[in-house]
Amino acid sequence: MTSGPYGSQGTPAEANPPVCPRHTDRISYVRCQRCERPTCPECQRPAAVGILCVSCVAEQAAHSREAKTVFGAQVRQGRPIVTLSIIAITLAVFLLQFIPGIDITDRLLYAPALTLVEPWRLLTVSLVHSTGFILHVGLNMYGLWLFGQYLEPALGRWRFLILYLVSAIGGSVGVMALADPNVAGSWYQPVVGASGAIFGLFGAMFVIQRRLGGPVRQILVLIAINAVIGFVVPGIAWQAHLGGLITGALAAAVLAYAPRKNRTAFQIGGIAAVFLLLGAAIAAKTALVPVTAPLILGL
Repeated sequence: MTSGPYGSQGTPAEANPPVCPRHTDRISYVRCQRCERPTCPECQRPAAVGILCVSCVAEQAAHSREAKTVFGAQVRQGRPIVTLSIIAITLAVFLLQFIPGIDITDRLLYAPALTLVEPWRLLTVSLVHSTGFILHVGLNMYGLWLFGQYLEPALGRWRFLILYLVSAIGGSVGVMALADPNVAGSWYQPVVGASGAIFGLFGAMFVIQRRLGGPVRQILVLIAINAVIGFVVPGIAWQAHLGGLITGALAAAVLAYAPRKNRTAFQIGGIAAVFLLLGAAIAAKTALVPVTAPLILGL
């Protein structure tokens, strides 16, 4: 068969075969179901019916409404990254507490007398735990995992992280607010642990459940049991539990009951107000401390 305007089977050869717009060197007879342009295998994306090109998929994603939870968080799949990160950091610090010469416990613990001179301890106290009672860190991290895997997806990563941090600070403020500056065993008493932050998650869970219309009896029982333990078992800073519980509930109320319109701005302003309340509590308490009172804790 002689060569000419026919293929090997005698059919007319295409003068301009369809090519992929993104890869013009590739012939493709498969077309996008949306724009009907030729699409090579590399640019094909499976759709509900047929194939879409990458350009149409990107355009649809840009115009589609992002799925959000009722609290304004992006709907995510997979593990609670923030929760796992906090647990990993806390356990790493706990291991460092056993290394002699570092004195990381003394560097991160909190005492009311240190509030003004080293205010970061209001937060860092949540990273250190009792080395003589391993269940201290174990139970706190279990509580974080238990509530974190529910609250983090519901609130979103950043909202959950802020909730945890403000609850931790609220726990320390609770210790300071209920301490007596005139009693050394109260004002200079060091405390350690993430219990304030965990109780903040307890309070947040209660608020979130109420907001969603879910059952709250179990969380109330859990709060009550842990509250009783805090008063009965010696050496437990129940003041941190109370401060964290109240702070977490307040922060969660701001996040959960923010109006849909301007929700993010309302949530940011509300959380800022919670921080201001904590700052006001610190200012009010420290104003009562005599200027001549020593503010260095002997460790």
